[in-house]
Amino acid sequence: MRILFLDLDSLSPDHMGCYGYERNTTPNIDKIAAEGVRFTNYYTSDAPCAPSRTALMSGKFGIINGLVGHGGTAGDMKLEGTERELMGKLSRGGALPTYLGLAADLNTVLISPFAQRHSTFHFYAGFNEILNTGRYGNESAEHVTPVALDWIDRNGKKEDWFLYINYWDPHTPYRAPSEFGNPFENEPLPAWLTEEVLERHKQMVGSHSVNELNIDYRNKTYDNQTSPVFPRHPGDIQDMDGMRTMIDGYDCGIRYMDEHLGRLFASLEEQGVMDDLIIIISADHGENMGQLGIYGEHATADQGTCHIPMIIRWPGMKQGIVDDGLHYHLDLLPTLADMLGTPVVPDWCGASYAPVLKEGTDCGREYLVVSQCAHVVQRSVRFRNWIYIRSYHDGFHLFDEEMLFNLDEDPKEQFNVASEHRNVCMEAVYYLNQWHDEAMRRNSDAVDPLWTVMKEGGPFHARGYLPGYAKRLEETGRGHLVPELVRRHPGEFPQEPNTVMAQFQAKIGAKMAGK
Repeated sequence: MRILFLDLDSLSPDHMGCYGYERNTTPNIDKIAAEGVRFTNYYTSDAPCAPSRTALMSGKFGIINGLVGHGGTAGDMKLEGTERELMGKLSRGGALPTYLGLAADLNTVLISPFAQRHSTFHFYAGFNEILNTGRYGNESAEHVTPVALDWIDRNGKKEDWFLYINYWDPHTPYRAPSEFGNPFENEPLPAWLTEEVLERHKQMVGSHSVNELNIDYRNKTYDNQTSPVFPRHPGDIQDMDGMRTMIDGYDCGIRYMDEHLGRLFASLEEQGVMDDLIIIISADHGENMGQLGIYGEHATADQGTCHIPMIIRWPGMKQGIVDDGLHYHLDLLPTLADMLGTPVVPDWCGASYAPVLKEGTDCGREYLVVSQCAHVVQRSVRFRNWIYIRSYHDGFHLFDEEMLFNLDEDPKEQFNVASEHRNVCMEAVYYLNQWHDEAMRRNSDAVDPLWTVMKEGGPFHARGYLPGYAKRLEETGRGHLVPELVRRHPGEFPQEPNTVMAQFQAKIGAKMAGK
């Protein structure tokens, strides 16, 4: 048995040909999709990067494994505590590569810099071979493909391997080499992205809105600065030419990566192993390209960020079918166990969708709960044609606390209809509470790491940014937005002493001193 897992960072189904995108961004992926099963309602449970991959590899929701953010306490998995044995759970089959090595006797191989990028070294647990491409996730495909081709040349014909490869080209900032050109320069933009939409988005606020596409980590603010190193990535979007730069930059990254995937597939064909090779194509998260007014980032618990592709080509199983059921990415582990005829680890949170692959039988969930605690703090419920988003920290976007979108009528999440459908919101909150209660019953320390993030100062990519951003808003004629930001986030600003309380404390101090 041979399994190739392609983890294509920030790849949104909305920008893939096999998912209905008008541009020819993914011809090589599309061929694989035609030979397997394409899942249309597949979601990461926890976004963005580190939470998503930790949930996938551990088989556990972030609320249980503890890693839900990009910094602070919630940037690490929870310790196993006093019950930890000589070998922890990650080494005893609890992690995806460990499991495949122990249960299926596969040689497990990783080509990725991800663990180093986020200091998530649990990501390595169980891999027999680890090839770090060495650029902290700033790789372009030309840095990854030679490493992958070398491994395939040396090992492709061997039996029983699992090869996990990360590509990064759809990840911001968009970096396809200039010599690649722009195969989309004469093609229209997605029809929904009109001047009217852009004008509405100009009124929005926060990181990766059209006025501030850059996060300035050094000066702790959001701005519109650009880098000559990344000419495909604009600093802002003020007109339709800027919109084209953004959309074309993303699409070029996808197409450039897809061409490199074609080279991998050709090599595997030459090795004579393509016919019986299991191919799994997915992503850690999607990429907002206008959803919620955000561009070029994976910063929310919404459809744009949490909806991901999943394509599985499993020789001998169903071919050329589409599954519309609701599934988490962490459902992959029990699915593999089911397909391989190996036991399921009790700690896993997932549910097998092997019936889809074997018989084409629907086995989707009633609802999903997805989370984001790195750029904002949100939990969302995806059910029927709805996505309900609850914001605990808006990441300075001034989102409504409750948002509800009808994805059939408004797939790009432009119009919040929560006030018009209170009964639907109440249903969503019921599902959210049901999920939370079950997760906390399984939680070893009964601590919800979402609230750990809040207690420690909010999401990592917003901590300390508001003073500098408020100054920029004042300087760019948007100072009217600052009072509401201050009202929502008073703890982000240095506080003046409470004069009355200070005087009261001074009197107490004087009395204690006998004065």
